[in-house]
Amino acid sequence: MKKTSPDAIHVWLVLNKAFQAITRHAAAGIRHTGLGDSDFRVLEVLLHKGPLPVNTIGPKVNLTPGSISVAVDRLYGKGLVSRVESDEDRRIRVVALTPRGKKLMVPVFRKHAAAMRKVFSELSSDELQQLESILKKVGRRAEALGGCEGQGAPASLILRRAESTRRSAA
Repeated sequence: MKKTSPDAIHVWLVLNKAFQAITRHAAAGIRHTGLGDSDFRVLEVLLHKGPLPVNTIGPKVNLTPGSISVAVDRLYGKGLVSRVESDEDRRIRVVALTPRGKKLMVPVFRKHAAAMRKVFSELSSDELQQLESILKKVGRRAEALGGCEGQGAPASLILRRAESTRRSAA
């Protein structure tokens, strides 16, 4: 018998699976550029936000300070970004797209944006707006609750339990 009202864990499972599918689709579209996921995220934020201090980029693209430093070093080595000391504080390095980086990212991002439009094409404009609003609401709530380290089972175990429960209920 099918449930008429999904519970939170089932919605989380569906959201997680959808996110993974979208991520795989996006990665396939980016792979041909030779960029990895973290490199793409860094270049994308620089394309849309302009030059930023290294320590500002990491949180925007969900990378740790160590990971963002490695990514910026890699992109700098490829000639896609520049790094300069801030005029206000020499401890801060500002990262910017180089002309070569911009030349790479503009068409790559256009293709990425078109791919994402296709993924969401079955949703109306109103549905997209509702989805965005709901996801922001859930995300803000999760942020407010904070981390759950040491509070119960790891996510992988919860996923397996929820899948098992869902299958047995079907």
